[in-house]
Amino acid sequence: MAGTRVAFLGPPGSFGEEALLSQADLADGDLVWLPSMTDILGEVDAGGVDLGFVAIENSIEGTVNSVIDALVFDYHLLVQREVLFEVTQNLLAPTGTALADVRRVVSFPNALGQCRRWVADHLPGAEEVAATSTSEAAHMVAEGMLGAGAAAIGSALAAKIHGLEVLVPHIEDHRENTTRFVVVAAPGPGRIPRPTGHDKTSVVCFQKSDEPGSLHAILGLFKAFDINLTKLESRPAKTGLGDYCFIIDFEGHIADEVVADCLRDLHTSLAGVKYLGSYPAAGEHGAVIRRDAEERWRSADAWVGGLRQWVSA
Repeated sequence: MAGTRVAFLGPPGSFGEEALLSQADLADGDLVWLPSMTDILGEVDAGGVDLGFVAIENSIEGTVNSVIDALVFDYHLLVQREVLFEVTQNLLAPTGTALADVRRVVSFPNALGQCRRWVADHLPGAEEVAATSTSEAAHMVAEGMLGAGAAAIGSALAAKIHGLEVLVPHIEDHRENTTRFVVVAAPGPGRIPRPTGHDKTSVVCFQKSDEPGSLHAILGLFKAFDINLTKLESRPAKTGLGDYCFIIDFEGHIADEVVADCLRDLHTSLAGVKYLGSYPAAGEHGAVIRRDAEERWRSADAWVGGLRQWVSA
């Protein structure tokens, strides 16, 4: 990765940077911080950087909508891998600040959402202020940009970088707080990682019309090909009230024949299918169901091929 330009959400000290540094090869790249995740995607699309590292989903707050919408509607980028990173949220404040002094809490909106109940219980009446990142929130508090009585929600690394104290550690509402990040690149030859046997594919399905059973028909295709879905969510299609598209993650790789056949059928039957990538899935366990389905498909293909030999000329 030496010489590869990799963009992450800054300033330094963000959870995005911490998660990126957990990937040794990415950490060896030329790291560039940008002020927002949509800026990262735009810079990848424009060729200003080679790879972008963005958060896409959190186990407490769910989807990072700005990232999903940008990938679906604004840019044509391909996911290269996913990274799961356990997040610990902390209340950060200038030295000498007491909890009773805090009247304003600033952070990235998803981080505020991860700590909403804790803030309501321990800082009732505190004003919530949105920042472009948790590290920017720490910077704002350290520089006194929000006045006295301000605290940030962010990482211990951000506290160290900006000279703040961890006033209260582990303030997330649920201790199982994992964020899913993805690495994205512009499309082109060689930009789909090779299959590993433990892969995911992500697509966006656009309906022809809002018809009864349309989602059932989409899901029926995956059932017919014995493909296991790992995520399904809907987003407004931005074409009219009640119009939705479906973002679907499933086990397998476009190089797998059964996945390729399923994608062909989806493309044939829907108004549109946007391919977001096939990439190594996070986690150590192999996709046993995926491999079994592939083996069953090969067996069925051999069976059909044998029967076709009997077709008269």
